[in-house]
Amino acid sequence: MSRRSLEREKYALPRWLFGAIQGLFLLALTLIVLIPLVAIFVGTFQDGNEVIRRGISFDVDLASLSLDNYVMLFTDSGPYFRWFLNTFVLTVVQVAGTLLVSSFVAYGFAMYDFVGKNAAFVAVLLLMTVPFEMMMLPLYVMVNDVGLADNYAVIVLPFLAAAVTIFFFRQYFLGIPKELLEAGRVDGVTEFGIFFKLVLPISKPAIAAMAILNGMIIWNNFLWPLLVLRSPEKFTLPIGLNTLLTPYANNYELLIIGAFFSLIPILILYLAFQRFFVAGMTAGALKG
Repeated sequence: MSRRSLEREKYALPRWLFGAIQGLFLLALTLIVLIPLVAIFVGTFQDGNEVIRRGISFDVDLASLSLDNYVMLFTDSGPYFRWFLNTFVLTVVQVAGTLLVSSFVAYGFAMYDFVGKNAAFVAVLLLMTVPFEMMMLPLYVMVNDVGLADNYAVIVLPFLAAAVTIFFFRQYFLGIPKELLEAGRVDGVTEFGIFFKLVLPISKPAIAAMAILNGMIIWNNFLWPLLVLRSPEKFTLPIGLNTLLTPYANNYELLIIGAFFSLIPILILYLAFQRFFVAGMTAGALKG
């Protein structure tokens, strides 16, 4: 062992101390994330006006807690569950479509050579730098011109080829050996068959990571659906919850418990794919 290595080892923290510091840091990070969620959960048992007046906190009178908000949610919440279903269906359809279309485009960038490939990929990279607010107005005008306003199709179709998702999948696919594709062609597998039968099955980490990220974005999407949806029965959950606050009356009880229940699908999505998430994010970041 060299002298430099001995000196480094001399001043290094003991392994048990390093592990204890790391554990305390992760515990603190977990508490930072969980405390607001637990506070909101406690708020679902309180009177909504009282929560808004005093703020969400753990300093509550236990005798004042009740299940009234939960009874109201399941018996007298109006169109809440319609909004919930609308958002759920839109999220499932758009996530599935975005993963399919974006991965297909990324596969072409990663595995094939064609005229204008580099220019097209640069265009994808440039599109990642453009805020949606800059494209919102011309897109809205186009939607109105073709008469597709107040239609779920205009929420899904313009965003199936997502620039960030294309870039991520392209980086991941670059790590797949092209010999796998050649072996498939030798065995008589079609180009579509290679993509669906060989490439996608070994891309589960990337698919899981993008499913979680796109799912969170789409589930919480507010601005674009607000612009194009006009019928209250077609509202998504973020828009519907926003309508509970008016200049004339505010339904804070439904707002608080409805917002809490809106977290559940995203938590389930993460828990379902968490074992693939870190592997997918790491692989997509390192391939290139």
